[in-house]
Amino acid sequence: MSLRALFLNAVIFLAFALPVFPLDLTEWNESLSKIFGDSLIDANEGMTVFRSLNIPVGGRVESMGTAFTGLADDISFFDYNPAGSAVMEKTELALFHNAWIADSAMETVAGTLRNGNLGMGAQFKCFYVPFTEYNMYGERVAGSYYSETTATANISYNFLAGYNFKGLALGANLRGGWRSMPDYTDNNTDEIISGSGLRQSALALMTDIGLLMRFNGGKFYIDREPNIRLGLTINNLGFALTGFGSSVKMDDALPTRISAGLSYKPFAPLLVSLEFRQPINLKSLSSSGKWSAGTGIEVIITRFFALRTGFLLQGGNPRISLGSGFDIRGVQVQVSYTFDLTSSATPVNHISLGAKIRFSDRGRAQKQQRIDELYTRGLNQYSLGDYKDARETWEEVLALDSRFDPAIEGIKAIDRTESLYQRIVEIQSLD
Repeated sequence: MSLRALFLNAVIFLAFALPVFPLDLTEWNESLSKIFGDSLIDANEGMTVFRSLNIPVGGRVESMGTAFTGLADDISFFDYNPAGSAVMEKTELALFHNAWIADSAMETVAGTLRNGNLGMGAQFKCFYVPFTEYNMYGERVAGSYYSETTATANISYNFLAGYNFKGLALGANLRGGWRSMPDYTDNNTDEIISGSGLRQSALALMTDIGLLMRFNGGKFYIDREPNIRLGLTINNLGFALTGFGSSVKMDDALPTRISAGLSYKPFAPLLVSLEFRQPINLKSLSSSGKWSAGTGIEVIITRFFALRTGFLLQGGNPRISLGSGFDIRGVQVQVSYTFDLTSSATPVNHISLGAKIRFSDRGRAQKQQRIDELYTRGLNQYSLGDYKDARETWEEVLALDSRFDPAIEGIKAIDRTESLYQRIVEIQSLD
């Protein structure tokens, strides 16, 4: 067995063995719950519908404490910052599975692509939990699934993107959701009441709006990608309709929230993200939930392996997460283990999995290489005093990228040089 294969096997083993190690954290996590419990228990928890919108899809975003609004650098951006599609490096397609409380689970499929500064994508996810009804004698009389399914369309654009200023990305999601309630039985006859589930089902229409800004600061490595990102979003802004089959009404509030996030990469292998969220109940502002906060850390060990950890404080329950990501034959596999006191009755909480395929960058890297070659050629021409050819070369650069600042500055330098030369000629002719 090769060293690489041995290492990958060890990584896979460690990733799936993660649930074993946090067992010793039980006492510590209970202490944290006691510390935060009294002050952060949310009396308004459960006042909104479509609560599955707050469940992470799994994988990398969950292992980093869901602190993703100020990062949004992979396909998990849909639920955190819709501006992310405009700055994605490559086209991505992903599948996620998140085993949640008891037998409930979240399944997600998503895809995104970027054309220049325009990004777009789509996501489909379904949260489901088995539903079993028993009569007063303990006999099973009905069984089905309760589910919440959402479909999302995304579009974003990175405005004023250039070499120095990387632009301001603005994005929006349009999302539709359907809550499916199974029919239940009559307490007296144990017969299923046709349409009873439909009357408690719900249709939701909502939008997310987000912005993302990237810039450099405190950077101790060389790379064109900015090392600081700031994000601001409002999520789940919309309404829900219930009462189908009888009288349709719009009485329930969605889990709307405002989020602000920051990510910072001081060194190439190290990434830190922070996030703050404030829920808003648009039906009754006084019933809005309490704030929550999260943080995540990612360490790149090798080109094909990364370790992650995160901490999420939501209500009185601290959630500690661990995860890893590794490449297997071109597929990026993401594993996350979340340890908290509400996901399960036992210390072994839940594991979420993700698999992502990255496709081409639609020629952006090749285009950038061509721009760099032309700009370098222009520098050589300028250094030799061949201003005419240098100008033509840099204008060719700007035809490929009108906001390539080094070429703009180069042409300005030529204009100043030629203006100075003309001024000197004019002075000499006066003499």
